[in-house]
Amino acid sequence: MVIDALDVVMIDAIGLGGFGGHYAELDKALDSYYLTLELIVALRWVSAYARLPAILLYAYRGIGVIAFETTHARVLLLIFPNLFENWWLYVVVVAQFFPRLYPRSLRTVAMPMAVLLVPKLMQEYVLHYAEAQPWDWLKHHVLRQS
Repeated sequence: MVIDALDVVMIDAIGLGGFGGHYAELDKALDSYYLTLELIVALRWVSAYARLPAILLYAYRGIGVIAFETTHARVLLLIFPNLFENWWLYVVVVAQFFPRLYPRSLRTVAMPMAVLLVPKLMQEYVLHYAEAQPWDWLKHHVLRQS
């Protein structure tokens, strides 16, 4: 996940000149790989309140990726955000450190899901719909690189 979040930074830092015109396809392929590994872990979760949302969110995102790759309509990335990954992380973290927050009812699924959705939609909008490039902005304005 960390590598996925920093892929553009790493490619730029080692001077490979970016991914070219195939970044989106490569990124989606690599995402599918590690998200499928996360799904395999989620399938073993005992609580249906943790497991079923993970399965549904994985499938929902998969439908969105297929729709986007077919149509190239960027709005689909907002309609089908990758909330699966955020849910997976939430469940793993609360299971380990905050067991009383572990999903055990519809309420304990809906509340964190709503909270997780807001920053995810913002991220999807900035990176994928508006196509902002935060790394370039940081390089030019904070790190003062040309």
